[in-house]
Amino acid sequence: MHLNAEILERPAQAEAQSPAQAASTMRERAYAPARSEAPSAEVDGSSAARGSESHARSEVPRAEVEAPTSAENSESRARSEVPTSSQQPLIWFDGNFISGDTPEAPLTTHAMHYGTAVFEGIRSYATADGGAAVFRLPEHMERMRKGAQMFGIDFDVERASEATLATLRANGHRDAYIRPLTWMGTGTIGLDVDPLTQHLMIATLAKVVHLGGARTRLTVSPWKRNPATSLPALKLSGAYVNSILAKREAKQRGFDEALFTDDKGYVVECTGANVFMVKNGAITSVDHRDALPGITRDTMIELSGAQSREVTLHELLDADEVFVCGTAAEATAIAVLDRREFGDNPVTRELAALYARVVRGEESRYASWLTPV
Repeated sequence: MHLNAEILERPAQAEAQSPAQAASTMRERAYAPARSEAPSAEVDGSSAARGSESHARSEVPRAEVEAPTSAENSESRARSEVPTSSQQPLIWFDGNFISGDTPEAPLTTHAMHYGTAVFEGIRSYATADGGAAVFRLPEHMERMRKGAQMFGIDFDVERASEATLATLRANGHRDAYIRPLTWMGTGTIGLDVDPLTQHLMIATLAKVVHLGGARTRLTVSPWKRNPATSLPALKLSGAYVNSILAKREAKQRGFDEALFTDDKGYVVECTGANVFMVKNGAITSVDHRDALPGITRDTMIELSGAQSREVTLHELLDADEVFVCGTAAEATAIAVLDRREFGDNPVTRELAALYARVVRGEESRYASWLTPV
């Protein structure tokens, strides 16, 4: 059974400001011309003072700035709309909103050299009631906390959740991909992470970043998945070099995505999605200890009653339908697996349609999976 998703309270807005006014004011701060004093959003410098500031927990920022001039009022009105292609979305960074193109990471950032970071992929959806909701936010943040714990990063689930909702509101995003990232900053270039600063950012992107439901051409990768005995099956940034190499090799051979198998011929997962198959109407979810225990996978099992077990590559090739799932991929039908072509995929289509209704709040049985924005 699925976990009951706790509905988080919205963070406090600035006094006498509506959410739209708060977003407008935050844009004003992000896009205003540089002033002589140091900008309030400038954090994560190389000095010890900045490191201390960014490590401290701060509240979701309040939209309080000095009164704008008439010219600034005009600029603010123009920028208060949902970001266009010429505007960078705002990013929540260590307690402040900054423009998405603001450079904030020094070149000696530890995560840049060693991949000492943890991320999540989360989605928000426009809902049937005219609002928006984040799908399974508590589960994503709890998994991120487990990854952060591996590096000794102090990760506050409630703070990160509130910052996620605040960022969606500030950017005016409803249908969006959400990327939280926590990482080790500066303090040493060695492998001891204890002296390093710790940072957190939340970005929201109004676009699809992976597969996005389109029928996909899949190939078995010559690369093997990181074994769980070497790297835990969590979203540790450095571990995804494995996925990048496999994806790049597959694309060079004319495919869209790569499938990992183990040395014994069992299916593991794709580069960023879990695998399902359909045979004689029965749905099976591929289970493997080296695969990420996906939250979307858990959702699909709950919605379909799929059996979870180990699956060989031979079984997958013999299936009537194959589909993969993930936060960005949702439910994506496989059209080709190497030389095997799959025909119609009615079971996948039906499950994908149900998933779409669930994430948009059209299935009241699963309302607890949605956190209102």
